Amino acid sequence: MQLQEHSIGKNFWRFAIPSMVAMLVNGMYQIIDGLFVGHYIGYEGLAAINLAWPVIGILTGIGVLIGMGAGTLMSIFRGEQNRHQARHALFSGIVLTVIAGLLMTGLLSITRTWLMTQQGAEGHLLAMGEVYLRVFSTGAIFTIAAGAMPMLVRNLDRPNLATGLMATGAVLNIALDYVFIGVMQWGLEGAAIATIIAQALITIAAVGYCFTRHSPLKLTASACRFKLPLASQIVKLGVSQLFMYAYFSFVLAIHNTLFMSYGTPVHVGAFAIIGYLVTLYYLLAEGIAMGMQPPVSYYLGAKQHDRIKATVILASKVVVFIGIAAVSLLNLYPDLLANLFAHGDTALMAETVHGIRLHLFGLFLDGFIVLSAVYFMAMNQGGKALFISAGNMMIQLPFLYWLPKMLGIDGIWLAMPLSNIALAMIVIPMMWHDLHRKPAVVAQSTCTAS
Repeated sequence: MQLQEHSIGKNFWRFAIPSMVAMLVNGMYQIIDGLFVGHYIGYEGLAAINLAWPVIGILTGIGVLIGMGAGTLMSIFRGEQNRHQARHALFSGIVLTVIAGLLMTGLLSITRTWLMTQQGAEGHLLAMGEVYLRVFSTGAIFTIAAGAMPMLVRNLDRPNLATGLMATGAVLNIALDYVFIGVMQWGLEGAAIATIIAQALITIAAVGYCFTRHSPLKLTASACRFKLPLASQIVKLGVSQLFMYAYFSFVLAIHNTLFMSYGTPVHVGAFAIIGYLVTLYYLLAEGIAMGMQPPVSYYLGAKQHDRIKATVILASKVVVFIGIAAVSLLNLYPDLLANLFAHGDTALMAETVHGIRLHLFGLFLDGFIVLSAVYFMAMNQGGKALFISAGNMMIQLPFLYWLPKMLGIDGIWLAMPLSNIALAMIVIPMMWHDLHRKPAVVAQSTCTAS
């Protein structure tokens, strides 16, 4: 087993680098998607996508729930040398993906219009957003699977293959964006169709790999058994990741609603641009966290506490350093970065630059909070992971309620960084205490699902 053979740093980077590359590539196609929309459709297209993204974020979050939950179990079982249970965890994760996809297709076909109107969408903006969401509700199973399957492949000790799958999907998405938006003029519907086709490719390739002889846990007829206790444990472990994505969707939806209430669609467009600009950092932080999870879960199964501690400290330093660098870059070149999407719209540029100054100074703490939730999940402590992810959402409510009343638009921009500071004051001592517990205590958290 390579995780036993290599050093702590080598194991971390062997998973973290492919994870970061995969997330960066994935983020690049989202940014290029925004560039196409901003260029061919304008700020209304950006605003419509931003109003639809809270729903799409939930679909992705369900996929990450399954991928991280099942992946954590697979790695723990592999650390315990229990390949039989690891195979059942893998297959149970695939079945959960199918079930969730079918359920969400039905649910979104009924609720998508209501979800848009609750954020203040109306008229042409509502029509554009609804067209975009209609495609995603039809292909919900592929959006969920594209979030889950690369993580399952990564936890099969194949981080490079997982990265390759995501990179291939991203390149295909970009090419189809050009064809559907730029050439065929299909607008937002074309952007959505391009994404679903790319996600379908990732899904088919990843599921197919799990049944080949190249997979370390090749699925066979005897291994293809859905086990409810394992499925329950997958959900319990991964639910914190769903809350993390629900947090992003929640923050997006609340900010959209407040900007529509206190401002105009230009403010929503500016918020969308800022979202595109920080996408790379969020995905890098997520990539670091996901790269940390397989070795930490494996070390937990193997009862190697010192390796867990060293891996988490290394990951924390990396995610905070990159976050500080991202904040510095955004504040040094805000006009240049904003104009990539605004295309000379002076009102949109001015509000975007203003938002960057106020909204992003605590960005590096957001990345650390994401990392901390993944750490507790990797340690089979789903309750603490859920507390952090749910707390990240709930702690913003008073800030989002009071600050706009006191400061108007500026209060909306300031709510998230101030809430990040407040939550970090709770999370940092939690992690410090957990990392310095006695090894015997850590070992007791090893998974017992059967």
